[in-house]
Amino acid sequence: MTQQEFQNRRQALLAKMAPASAALIFAAPEAARNADSDYPYRQDSDFWYLTGFNEPEAVLILIKSDDTHNHSVLFNRVRDLTAEIWFGRRLGQEAAPAKLGVDRALPFDEIGTQLHLLLNGLDVIYHAQGRYAYADTLVFGALEKLRNGARQNLAAPATLTDWRPWLHEMRLFKSPEEVAVMRRAAEITALAHTRAMERCRPGMFEYQLEGEIQHEFTRHGARFPAYNTIVGSGDNACILHYTENECEMRDGDLVLIDAGCEYRSYAGDITRTFPVNGKFSPAQRAVYDIVLAAEYKALELYRPGTSMLEVTQAVARVMIEGLVKLGILHGETEQLLAEKAYRPYFMHGLSHWLGLDVHDVGHYGTDRDRVLEPGMVLTVEPGLYIAPDADVPAEYRGIGVRIEDDILITADGNEILTGGVVKEADEIEALMAAAR
Repeated sequence: MTQQEFQNRRQALLAKMAPASAALIFAAPEAARNADSDYPYRQDSDFWYLTGFNEPEAVLILIKSDDTHNHSVLFNRVRDLTAEIWFGRRLGQEAAPAKLGVDRALPFDEIGTQLHLLLNGLDVIYHAQGRYAYADTLVFGALEKLRNGARQNLAAPATLTDWRPWLHEMRLFKSPEEVAVMRRAAEITALAHTRAMERCRPGMFEYQLEGEIQHEFTRHGARFPAYNTIVGSGDNACILHYTENECEMRDGDLVLIDAGCEYRSYAGDITRTFPVNGKFSPAQRAVYDIVLAAEYKALELYRPGTSMLEVTQAVARVMIEGLVKLGILHGETEQLLAEKAYRPYFMHGLSHWLGLDVHDVGHYGTDRDRVLEPGMVLTVEPGLYIAPDADVPAEYRGIGVRIEDDILITADGNEILTGGVVKEADEIEALMAAAR
């Protein structure tokens, strides 16, 4: 991402702010894994969206004096030779303005004595209250100093409100630079799923496929997954967020993999389901083809002017008609639709926003009826999950299938970002056979 991209975002937020106001955006704190070991640091998505800065103990303050005058202040960690020898490089104050495009940088250690002075005399403060306890402590401490400082000519803002509705609406619409990064995240994720299909063999453990996926992510510069990888074989595929990934994969079972890399802070998100031995059974193929037809219907319909709700209703019809043919559901299609008879087998949403977070921010409307517009990125992920004890024909019990792709809404339809990995059953079988 260019520095101009981040500056454009900051200016867009400033344009929404009232005169005599300030927005405070805090970095994520470090998270302890256990004892004195921390998790790898991952920046708060909102802070990163406005700065591209990946250090903890940092605060961005955007101050708008009036409609033509504003400035930005960054509090960040000081350079410290000893700390940097042990824990890594720090940007410091001297380099921050040129590197990040902010007007000035101050030591984070001084925020307790400086923050209230920056907020003095303003009318409005924008703050994401409740996000981080340390941030609330700093903000409310500064406001308390202002409220108690009338004799020192200090004046507290009268209004405290939240910047998240504005920023999250901004994040919903992806810029060309963001789309380019998300295309690459999708490409890397597709390569990883292809590798998993090629390496899969009966007798392997689920965690071994997880390792193959992580290897491919890392090989292409995406060190971390965007979320915990799901590798569910057999009836583990019927557990939506199965992450134990500990079972041996058996000949004759399907395996469902839901995995996505994080590349330059943006998420990929793909699900593929395929036979452990490389060949679908007739029952597995029958269920799989219903899910694939449902996904194709969604991909056909997703375009500007539609909604997730509208497309989900069409997908539900495809699923119901398919389940009736298999003898899993019984009755008339319209009545089954009205009763949502598919819900025991397809119990999650069809789509979610995708971006800096795998379940990205942005308003969905009431019952996901928000009208889609160009620049939105979302997943398409129909699935059918038939529990091992379901009252259905025995050959379908314990089958779980999900197929998921990522799409960009364009001016006249959608662009599939994740088309680099096969999903037609015949193509999956051919890929797996060629790898043996």
